[in-house]
Amino acid sequence: MSTIQDFSGYTPTWCPGCGDYGIGIAIKSALVQLNYDPSQVAAVFGIGCSGNMNDFLNAYAIHSLHGRAIPNAIGIKLANHKLPVIVVAGDGDCYGEGGNHFLHACRGNHDITVIIHDNCVYGLTTGQVAPTAQKGFKSKSTPAGIIEVPINPTALALTAGATFVAQAFAGDTPQVISMIKEGIKHEGFSLINVLQPCVTFNKINTYQYYREHIHKLGDGYRADNLQAALTEALGINQEKFPVGILYQTKRSTYTGELPQVAEKPLIGKQRFTDFEKLVPDFI
Repeated sequence: MSTIQDFSGYTPTWCPGCGDYGIGIAIKSALVQLNYDPSQVAAVFGIGCSGNMNDFLNAYAIHSLHGRAIPNAIGIKLANHKLPVIVVAGDGDCYGEGGNHFLHACRGNHDITVIIHDNCVYGLTTGQVAPTAQKGFKSKSTPAGIIEVPINPTALALTAGATFVAQAFAGDTPQVISMIKEGIKHEGFSLINVLQPCVTFNKINTYQYYREHIHKLGDGYRADNLQAALTEALGINQEKFPVGILYQTKRSTYTGELPQVAEKPLIGKQRFTDFEKLVPDFI
């Protein structure tokens, strides 16, 4: 059986107190508790502080281009749909540069698990405003305050067709572990949006702020009710952050509808290698 140490790479270099630490240990713990070892998991990282986890997590992993973690993950899943594939990205990376890929991965119900470090800033480039920041948030890139209203990640995923939508708080590691495990086990597109304080550049959305504004979805909450999920998701606009599984439903996955991989993964099929026959006009 694997251990946390098996999944550990280099020592993290995040700022002391960063919420990334809680997410990092939660990912490793979830993979261990699911009885995976590093050779059984593929992970794709975006750019930014969250992307630096590429050096800190031992697995089959790649550091993608900014905003392109999801299409890389989809490519891996198409090649070997039996392999668990996770995406680790930031809110700016996935909802900003990668917003288009995010929407279409939701509607396609690609069987990947997307874990977002949502801290409302571009931390690695010293605190510029991100798409999830509240209107009026002041940063180096918006010294007078951001004009736009923030996007709503969970509502966006719900209306785009995601079949598993959850939210967690980086200050509650056991809860993050639970959400990641459920997301990986789910067959279909899974979003775990993690509310992650940036202690260096975001003095508004702090640990204390989230403790005062989050609420856990109770035992009576039904995660199969899309309307209820949307109501909870829209509460973020009033600074009310639900944590737990907002929505979960069953629908055919993208690879589940492909006859090309019905019998075996693409990686297991015989591949064409006679390039002289493939391009005779160029030889």
